[in-house]
Amino acid sequence: MLTHISVRGAREHNLKGVDIDLPRDQLIVITGLSGSGKSSLAFDTIYAEGQRRYVESLSAYARQFLEMMQKPDVEHIDGLSPAISIEQKTTSRNPRSTVATVTEIYDYMRLLWARVGVPYSPATGLPITAQTVSMMVDRVMALAEGTRFYLLAPVVRGRKGEYRKELAEWQRAGFTRVRIDGEFYEIDEAPALDKKYKHDIEVVVDRMAVREGIETRLADSFETALKLAEGLAYVDLADGTVAEPGSSSPTPSPSTEPQATEGEREGGKKGMKNVGIPDNRIIFSEKFACPVSGFTIEAIEPRLFSFNAPQGACPACDGLGEKMYFDPQLVVPNEDLSLKKGAVVPWAKSNPPSPYYMQVLASLGREFGFSLDTPWSELPGEVKLIILHGTGGKPVTLRFQDGRKSYEVKKPFEGVIGNLNRRLLQTDSAWMREELGKYQTAQPCEVCDGARLKPEARSVKIVGEDISISTRRSVSDALAFFETLNDKLGPQQQQIAKAILKEIIERLGFLNNVGLDYLNLDRTSGTLSGGESQRIRLASQIGSGLSGVLYVLDEPSIGLHQKDNDRLLVTLKRLRDLGNTVIVVEHDEDAIRTADYIVDLGPGAGVHGGEVVAEGTLEQILKSKRSLTAQYLTGERKIEIPAKRRKGNGKKLTVHNARANNLTGVTASIPLGTFTCITGVSGSGKSSFTIDTLFAGAARALNGARVIAGAHDKITGLEHCDKVIDIDQSPIGRTPRSNPATYTGAFTNIRDWFAGLPESLARGYKPGRFSFNVKGGRCEKCQGDGLIKIEMHFLPDVYVTCEDCGGKRYNRETLEVKFKGHSIADVLDMTVEDAVEFFKAVPPIRDKMAMLWEVGLGYVKVGQQATTLSGGEAQRVKLAKELSRRSTGQTLYILDEPTTGLHFEDVRKLLEVLHRLVDQGNSVVVIEHNLDVIKTADWIIDLGPEGGVKGGEIVAEGTPEKVAKVARSYTGQYLAPMLVR
Repeated sequence: MLTHISVRGAREHNLKGVDIDLPRDQLIVITGLSGSGKSSLAFDTIYAEGQRRYVESLSAYARQFLEMMQKPDVEHIDGLSPAISIEQKTTSRNPRSTVATVTEIYDYMRLLWARVGVPYSPATGLPITAQTVSMMVDRVMALAEGTRFYLLAPVVRGRKGEYRKELAEWQRAGFTRVRIDGEFYEIDEAPALDKKYKHDIEVVVDRMAVREGIETRLADSFETALKLAEGLAYVDLADGTVAEPGSSSPTPSPSTEPQATEGEREGGKKGMKNVGIPDNRIIFSEKFACPVSGFTIEAIEPRLFSFNAPQGACPACDGLGEKMYFDPQLVVPNEDLSLKKGAVVPWAKSNPPSPYYMQVLASLGREFGFSLDTPWSELPGEVKLIILHGTGGKPVTLRFQDGRKSYEVKKPFEGVIGNLNRRLLQTDSAWMREELGKYQTAQPCEVCDGARLKPEARSVKIVGEDISISTRRSVSDALAFFETLNDKLGPQQQQIAKAILKEIIERLGFLNNVGLDYLNLDRTSGTLSGGESQRIRLASQIGSGLSGVLYVLDEPSIGLHQKDNDRLLVTLKRLRDLGNTVIVVEHDEDAIRTADYIVDLGPGAGVHGGEVVAEGTLEQILKSKRSLTAQYLTGERKIEIPAKRRKGNGKKLTVHNARANNLTGVTASIPLGTFTCITGVSGSGKSSFTIDTLFAGAARALNGARVIAGAHDKITGLEHCDKVIDIDQSPIGRTPRSNPATYTGAFTNIRDWFAGLPESLARGYKPGRFSFNVKGGRCEKCQGDGLIKIEMHFLPDVYVTCEDCGGKRYNRETLEVKFKGHSIADVLDMTVEDAVEFFKAVPPIRDKMAMLWEVGLGYVKVGQQATTLSGGEAQRVKLAKELSRRSTGQTLYILDEPTTGLHFEDVRKLLEVLHRLVDQGNSVVVIEHNLDVIKTADWIIDLGPEGGVKGGEIVAEGTPEKVAKVARSYTGQYLAPMLVR
């Protein structure tokens, strides 16, 4: 029996021939400095090889659908299991993907509502009861005398297939005609159907006109149709829309009645166009029809509750729950401007503004008595509404001047937003659509109010709650609801629901246990952070109940408060106890102390790392003298508490009555000139307050940004700041051509420097010669990529080094220009640390490289592809770019969890940089869970007390010492032991 995963000679990236034996079926933590090789060992070597071997065992046919991994640079690995990686990638950017759909909870909810739900009439609120054949006959007989109709049995509704066998069976049963996808055919002349497409097939059971004496025949036909279509029947009128019972309509002459003989009762005319449009159709069901309003729904199936299927999706928004609308906040972003100065941005884009639009506004000014010189904020509310939304059909006099000629037009004014809507509908230009789209925001659909579903789906309820209401609950609320639901159902419903509820409760429990109790089930996947997405996938894996699998996780504790961390660790141990090997790349102290086995890589980063510094149990690691991790765990090294807290410069920034998302009217002040931490449990409202409200509001006022700020009254104190900078973890570039040098602007200086060398001047080379993005100096065979992709069927695409340039990206002539014996390709291949020394005599380049080194990125290569940088590394590249700019001493910096992916030692370096920014007079606001960062803060705003609807209020604010004394504050409880000097 295998007991270990044995890795021999791992040399992927910076690993230096690592040999290691990892115990199977254990919780293993791999830690070490950023860039020491943790991900290279865990993901690029162990996971990649496990996944590759598993995929290789499949058939060639199956392999073409799977992403194959390249063989890692390792001599051999023994003891591997099929591997699953759970990384920090956002689950899905698809707007149709939600927390409930990703975790499959919604699939079980759809099944539950389809099997146990009771339909209610939207018109009366009464339960929808079953229709008998007699009731159906009465409904048809209530139509106007002479109304011609077709009685159809909908045997196939929106399903794929060829249906040759079924058509033959219907013909043997005596039916001669069908309607396929809206066309009538005799069965023996029906076209061959493409099995890849969905089809609608209705058997024509009868055709007749409403007149006395047809009741018996109509009842027989209904019974036949209901038996064929499992309780459904359609009556499609031949003469137009459905008339209300009792209303009159023209009676056709007897010669035009669609009468059928006894032998032709299933009749129809071959090739007749589809008359089954909704206005022409009455749907009858043995199961569901409102006794008062006649509201009818088809058979209740799970797909009726799917917003991804036409049967369930709201027709107005196609199941997205939201539509794009022109937003007044984006149309008039700066309310201090007057109309003449360009307050209405879409009408003032040209410089000078369009004479036509200015004359329209001047005409409105004369008509309604306002001046174009008045700031927008001072205009009466009624005037603002007229300018934005028009006069509502009331004509106004518009005066225009065309050269020397002037003329008047009397017509209703459509309003700025009406004008933008019209232009958007009329334009064929993609550029114009994109330009107008800048003034739009997504808002809930006015038809379904964000529920995404048709009225029919929302009419089905369980204990008075439709499925869209239940998905708006948070995980913890939904768990409480479903746990008690069975007691509220009838005996028969309980029997049906028991197995479904078990699956729903189990999955909700897993989400609750990984600290995601605050997430709403209808929250779209694209709005989740990397850490939240990772924990959702983790919960799904536990739900799968697999054993004998190798799981590799990348910092699952990211975004988790210490309070939630314990539950996460219990979850990881449960995954291990199922009989799996769990490898976690992690810096969290609790995770390291909980692990069965620890691997510490280092001793440094990049070329200085790639070695196993220490391995073993916690006791063995703590005895290691070389391990930096051990030194922090034992307290030999630590991040010091500041000798005194800054008081700030006496000014403050105050957000008044913030109400975005779950915030409950929060008013909070941030003292300027300090290092402020926004803390709180996961989902307590930190990002809603800091990013959605504070940053967005400040960016609109200070940077002129066109962004929508979360609901709040005002932000005061912004006059004390000159700009606001948000440094988040989004990628610095989405293509391999972007790198730290291009992002920080150092590459421009490097190209200028090489263009100024004597060899370049002699050859007439300009800076563009040294760009790998344009023709001239780059290698044209690989177009400056350095690699050539070769597509391999059934195998992963192979990237081979370009033969012409040897992977250097430039042509031979460009590479002949050298500085200190190094070409520009050699410079891009240097680490940041080496580049600082290499360019020590070139201040513009040296300073930018030095900033990257100071934020802990000395190990990153100057030309490293942006796509290979982690979120934390990308954030620090952005921080370095901002630091390299000249400080004004009045900047507001906002960072979202900057310690992501950082070792204790890297956190210490980062804090030095952030505190230096504050010492220069700037203000730094950080959303953070890391207690080492929080304890160094000058001011803390702690939100909570819980997540989601139970959060969104200020629990404590003040210095760390003050917050630590607040009993309600979870942050304070964990912070108190850290403040003991």
